[in-house]
Formats: sequence, C-alpha cells, structure tokens
Amino acid sequence: MQVFTTVQPMIVSIRNEPFDDERFLFEPKWDGWRILIHKQGERIEAYTRQGNKITNKFPELEQVVSCIKAHTAILDCEGIVMRDGRPVFDDFSYRGRLSSSMRISQARVTHPVTFVVFDVLLTDREHIREPLMERKKLLEQLIIPSQMIMSTMYVPERGNALFQLTRDRNMEGIVAKHKDSIYIPNTQSRDWFKIKHFKIIDTVILGFRTNPFALVIGLQFRTVKNKPVGVVEFGFSPEDKALFKVLAKDLYTESDKRTQWIQPKLCCRIQYLERTDTHQLRTTLFKQWLFDKKPEDCIWQS
Repeated sequence: MQVFTTVQPMIVSIRNEPFDDERFLFEPKWDGWRILIHKQGERIEAYTRQGNKITNKFPELEQVVSCIKAHTAILDCEGIVMRDGRPVFDDFSYRGRLSSSMRISQARVTHPVTFVVFDVLLTDREHIREPLMERKKLLEQLIIPSQMIMSTMYVPERGNALFQLTRDRNMEGIVAKHKDSIYIPNTQSRDWFKIKHFKIIDTVILGFRTNPFALVIGLQFRTVKNKPVGVVEFGFSPEDKALFKVLAKDLYTESDKRTQWIQPKLCCRIQYLERTDTHQLRTTLFKQWLFDKKPEDCIWQS
C-alpha cells in the first residue's frame, strides 16, 4: 500500500437488529461520503471510495494537514456536514457537486465540512493487519481534534444503547465492529455491520405494476415535481390492493411494458431503510393510504 495511490476501502455488511456483545465496539453511522485522506509531509489529498480525487472541492484540507501528527498517513473517514446537530447527507453531497472556486469558498461558510476518522491504514508502516483496537489507539495519538477533523466516538459492548441514542438524535444508525478485526481493502467485511433505522415518509403515487403488484412512488423536490423515487412491493394486504384498484381506475394516463402511470393525486405512507445519491429509496414497505394528504405536500426533507 502506497500513499497517493487508489485504495478501495473495506465495506460493511448489513444486519437488521442491534445487539450487545463484549467482543464488539459500536460507532455512530455518520451520514456523508466515504473519504480516504492521504498525507505525506505538507501534501494532502482526498479520494472517494471509487478512487476519484476530490481534494480541490474541500479547501478545509489545508488546515487538516496540521491536525494529523504523522508525517505519512492514510486515514479512512466519513466526510459530513452538520445541520441542527446531526449529519445531513444532502448537504455534503452539495459540497461534492461544486466545482466553481467562488461557490466552494462560499460553501465553506454555509456548509462547513468535518472529516470523521474511524480507521488508520498506513503511517510509516501498514496497519491493516493489526487488530482494530490497536488501530483505534493509534488514531488517538495521530489526530488533533478540530472543526475540520476528529476521530469518531465509539462505545464498547453496548450496541443497543447507542442504537437508541442515534434514533433519538435522528441519525442514520450504528456500525458494529469486532475488536480484533483486521482491515481488508476492497472486501465486504464479515466483522463489520451497519445497522440502520427505518424511516417513514409520505409519498405521491405515480403508477403501479401488476406482476407482482407494486406502487411507483414519487416526491416533490425544490427543482423537480413528482420525481420517481422508488418502487414499493411489500406490506400490502389484499384489501389494500383491491381499494387501490378502485381509487386508481379513473386516473390512468400512459402505460409502458412494466408500469401503468396515473395522475399524481393519491398518496401513501411508506417505510424505507436506505436511499441513494439520487434519492432512490430502498428496502421499502407500504404502511397506509393517506386519503387527506395533498400530493404537493409529499416533500423530500433531508
């Protein structure tokens, strides 16, 4: 492993329920972009998990250099922007989309970035074969906390308590990591698990499919109205499906091979687990019809 060359990070597996286990530590799941910071002397670069260099988008890194006490380092981080006491994915994505130097300079004030470090892969030697707890101890010595960079907090053993705390603070969830785990780049770990909170959102129905039955749902965005954001296949009772067919029969518009599109006049509440960079909702579940909800009030709220 060499500094300033592409390193594909280790990826977490998924687990549905939190747990307590003395063999594990538990971190908040920070809602931003996975970033790898490379430093050597006064040079510092930031890379996405795909290996794209994005240093010029984050001039905060110029101050981060002095907060990393090692001459050479590769650090695994999450880049976040805080709003109302919690990290907001869309705010960091906004920073990542900017290319104009003037707008980037303005965004340093309106959307200040913090790099939350949770692992160290390299200093004067590789650390990926060392147990996680040894790497955590090293991080405590390497990072001088500031507004621009800090080490993530973690708690040993008590995953259920941290899961509840992150729910109370409207955060994304937690990550469980075996204390003895090594770091294997470009691999999905069997020792790291993300455990996310399901979220509820009200959506407008844009169409439906019949084999199997599913709703195509949408949301209102500041610049796009009735944008499709996902498909919901699960959670319907036979009565739910029958009622929808009655309500939708006079709303049909065009159709294609998969979908019968309808006028955006009906709304429903759904549960989802994840969403993509383009706001597509994943692991969705139907909860209820919303007969009194106005479609224009089904708004994406980051």
